[in-house]
Amino acid sequence: MWLTGVSPESGWTGLTVRTSLANPSTRPGLRLPGRVTVSAGSTDVPVRHVRLGLVATAEPEDPDAARRLVQFHQAAVAGGFVLRAGRARSIPFEFPMPWETPVTIFGGVPLLSLRTGLRTEVAIEPQVDQGAMVPVFVHPLPTQAYILAALATLGFSMRQAGLVDSRLPGVEQTLPLHQRLGYWAAPLYAGPITELEVTFVANAAGLEVLFWCDRRLALAGITHQSISRFRIWHVGADRRDWLATVDGWLREAINRHAAAAAPADWSAAITESAHVSRPPDEPVRPGFGLGGTAGGAGIGGGGGGGDGT
Repeated sequence: MWLTGVSPESGWTGLTVRTSLANPSTRPGLRLPGRVTVSAGSTDVPVRHVRLGLVATAEPEDPDAARRLVQFHQAAVAGGFVLRAGRARSIPFEFPMPWETPVTIFGGVPLLSLRTGLRTEVAIEPQVDQGAMVPVFVHPLPTQAYILAALATLGFSMRQAGLVDSRLPGVEQTLPLHQRLGYWAAPLYAGPITELEVTFVANAAGLEVLFWCDRRLALAGITHQSISRFRIWHVGADRRDWLATVDGWLREAINRHAAAAAPADWSAAITESAHVSRPPDEPVRPGFGLGGTAGGAGIGGGGGGGDGT
C-alpha cells in the first residue's frame, strides 16, 4: 500500500512535493521505505536539500503551556540539485525509525489521541517548502507489546496517552521527548495507588520501563507520586512469563510508593501476588482481595523476573 502526502503548489516556484510510503506501519528500530517526488513548474528550482522528519503533538514541561507540534527526529535523503522547469525527480528512501519512537498503535487500535507523521522539507533559497505530513503508524516492539498486554490482563485500563516535550532526568535518551501511557489502577492493586503511568525507553539491546505511581485523594487535595525503574532484554522475550514479570514490577513499585507515603493510612503494601487466578470452587472470603488474591508469592518472591533499579 502506498500512502501519499502532497504539498500545495508553491506560489513562487511552482514546486510540488509528494511523499509516498510503501507501508505506513512500522515499529521502532526498523527502516520506513518510501519515496519523495518533487516536480517543478515553469521555472528551474535550485534545491539545497531534501530532509524527512518525524513529527508529533507533544505537551511542554510547563502544564499551563499549550501543546505544540514537535519534530523529534530527522534524516537527509538528498543533497543539493537543480530541478529543471517542467521536470520531476523521484528520491527513494529508507527512513530509520529511532528505537525510542513513541508507540501509536497496539493490537491494531490507535492509542487514544496519539498521532505521528513524516514531514518532508525541501530547502529552496531563500525559504523552506514543507510537504504535507504522511501519517505513520508505530506498532510496539515485542517487549513493549508483552508489557502492554500483561497490564491489560492484570486489570489496568488506559485513560490517556501522550508525549512530553522534555527529557527524563537520569535516563539515557536520544530523543528530546518521551511517551507516557496513563492507566487507572486495577482493582487488585488499588488502595496504595489510584493511577499508573508507564514510560518506555528502548534501545537495540533492551528496554527500560518506568512506572510512575500516583495516589490522589481529590477531596482532601492530597497527591503523592513515585517512580520505579526496571530493565529487560529483548532476547528471550518470547520465553518469559510476562504476567509474573509485570506483577513483580508492580508490587515492587507499589510497595516502594507506599513506604514513601507512610505514615498515611492509605499506604498499605501489596503483600501477595495479584495475578494468580483463584480456582472456581474456592470462593473469595468477605473482605479479602484488596491486597491481592491468595496463593501468590510474597513481596520479593517468585515472579519479579526483571532487574529493578
